[in-house]
Parts: sequence; C-alpha cells; structure tokens
Amino acid sequence: MIVATSWELRDPALLLLALVVPVLWLLWRRSPGVVLFSDLRIVESGPRGWRVRLAGLPALLLAVAAISIAVALAGPRRGDATTRVSRDGIAIQMVIDRSGSMAALPANDPTKNRLQTLQEVFRRFLLGDGGAPRRPDDLIGAVAFARYPDSICPLTLDHASLALIVDDLEPILDESESATAIGDGLALAVERMREHPARSKVVVLLTDGSDNASLIDPLTAAQLAVDQGVRVYTIGAGRTGSVVYRFFDPGLQREREVERFERFDPSQLMEIAELTGGQYFAAEDEVALERVIREIDQLERSEITETRYLRYTEYFSSFLLLALVSLALGGLLGGTVLRRLP
Repeated sequence: MIVATSWELRDPALLLLALVVPVLWLLWRRSPGVVLFSDLRIVESGPRGWRVRLAGLPALLLAVAAISIAVALAGPRRGDATTRVSRDGIAIQMVIDRSGSMAALPANDPTKNRLQTLQEVFRRFLLGDGGAPRRPDDLIGAVAFARYPDSICPLTLDHASLALIVDDLEPILDESESATAIGDGLALAVERMREHPARSKVVVLLTDGSDNASLIDPLTAAQLAVDQGVRVYTIGAGRTGSVVYRFFDPGLQREREVERFERFDPSQLMEIAELTGGQYFAAEDEVALERVIREIDQLERSEITETRYLRYTEYFSSFLLLALVSLALGGLLGGTVLRRLP
C-alpha cells in the first residue's frame, strides 16, 4: 500500500528568521530625507508619477528575499510516498560479538579474522550468493556488543542496507572496551523485539567467548527472552588452544601477529539456548549459521508490516533562486530608476 505524503519543513524553527522582515520595513519607512521644502503643500499638490507609486518596491523585494531565504533554510520538501509492506515472515535479531577476541584468525582460514568470516557468512545469510534478498519476508535487525551493546540496525526488510552496516563493524581492540558482555547484548536484542506482534521471534547470538562484563547476567537475559516468547540460537566460534591474532601496530606502522592461548567454555551458551527453546552450534565458519537457517525455516510465520519512506523532493533551491532574483532586482531598481534621495 502506497500513501502520498504532504509538504513538510526539515527545520521549521528557521522560519523565525523571517521576523527580520518587519524590522527592515520599519527601517526603510523611518529613514529620514534631507531635501527641504518651505511648504510641503507644493509636493502634495504635484502629480504622482509611477516612480513615486513604486518607491516602496525595492524594500518590498528585499522583504521577499528575506522571507525566501528563511523558507529555503527551513528546508521545504515533500516525500514521494510511504509504502507499507506486509509479508508473512519471522522477526530475527542478530547479536554480534565484536570484542577484541574476534580479531583472532580461525584455524581453517588464517587470511581473515573471526569477525570478517562472520561478516561474509552474514551477508550470504541475508542476500545469498547472487545479491538478491535470501529471506525477503523476514524482518531482521542487528545488535553489536563488546563491553557495551549497541543496536546498529532496527528490524527491517531492507537487508542490503543491513548488510552494509554489518560490513563496517570492526573488532574493538581498546582494552577498556574490548570485554564480552553477552548478557547485555542479548537483553538489548530482546528489548528491541518486546512489542513486535510477530508470532515467531528469534535471536541468533554469535560469540567466541564467555561473558565477563555484563550488568545483566546472561541467564537472566535468557529468562527475559522466554518471557517475551523469543527463541535464542547460540553459535560459539571460540576454541580452546593457541590462537593467532593479527592487528595493526601503530608503533611499527604495520600489521603483526601475536599467538595467545585461550580457553573457551560453551556451557553458558548451551544453557541460554536450552532455556529459550533454541539450539547451540559450535563452529568457526558458515556451517553453524546454515544449520540455524534450516531451523528458523521451520518456525511459524505471521504477517509483519514495515513502513518504508521513499526519497524526498527538496524545494529549497526554488526559494533560494527567488531570493537571489529579488535581491538583484531590488538593488538594481533602488540604485537606478527608483533611487531615493538620501
């Protein structure tokens, strides 16, 4: 369903600049003349030519220019249309770990880190291999987290834009922010779907670590998901053993690799999945996400609606042109045929 939109102003407060017009008009009216007459009745009894009748035109054109500039700055525009899109689908929130450990290189592909691998899999999850929407009927949003969670995209049918947003994510290497707050990330995702009417709501939680920074305990967040009817699928991309990290060293001005030992305990992710009716998958590549996709496809679908706003047509240039013409014409007339004696 397409609904035409009405005119609007992007910044209506800027219309207050038009209040300068009465001030300009008063200044013009009160400007004193210096040509003296012994008796004004001589002037009043004389013929009134067209120049006298149009003497106020330059000031009027200046007022028109001021008003036009104020309207142009306010940003007059009109939306082409809004489209309400209804589909039978599922509401899905992807919760993506971007903590420092996501800079580790997977054992099966040392050319890219864990987050880059996830980004490629996520793009295929959204768009398939051909670039066309793979799940066109599902509303999908995303939450990213390290020490702090961030809703990077609301639930949307515009999966191409969502893929671009996720592609821009990078691991957070700052030690003050690179912790893993699984509980907070999950709680934020559940909150984003709390009032959505979809019958099937799913969170896909992708992480390579255990919670070590949440204000909300992960199992408490999982219980919130249960209360809201949200099923959580968890994917653990970590492993126990030696892991290689590649990062840019600002001191050396080049990339370097560091090998560390890490321990990965998936028990908490398993508990979250079991509590919410989802499943846990262990993988560092696309295999786990493909299995999640097959599980999601079996869920009950419901009608979901999204309002899409199409592009606006801007009209500020028309008012700006009117202002320039008024200023030029007013200045030309005021300095020539309608010039007032000082």
